[in-house]
Amino acid sequence: MMSRLFWLSDEAWSAIEPFMPRNQPGAGRVDDRRVISGIFHVLKSGCRWCDCPQDYGPHTTIYNRYNRWSRKRFWLGLLEALANAGAITKSTAIDSTYVKAQRAEP
Repeated sequence: MMSRLFWLSDEAWSAIEPFMPRNQPGAGRVDDRRVISGIFHVLKSGCRWCDCPQDYGPHTTIYNRYNRWSRKRFWLGLLEALANAGAITKSTAIDSTYVKAQRAEP
């Protein structure tokens, strides 16, 4: 099961870690790297939040962090910072246009 899970690489985490929120109030904090890996797993696999594997931590934590960070525009700020640092491209476009071919009648 572990091989099917998504985990941030050391390189990816080192690029993201400086932008993580610090000194957040509340209960003991679950590891941010594990939570972000869980968020990415849900987004990549399309599973429901409640079906997120337990290896990432409590699914409620994964869901709540995603929502809280979305409301605070954390994801947009993170992408902007990574783009400015040259870690990712600022914009990407993918075009997938296709036309279904019909068999011609003689």
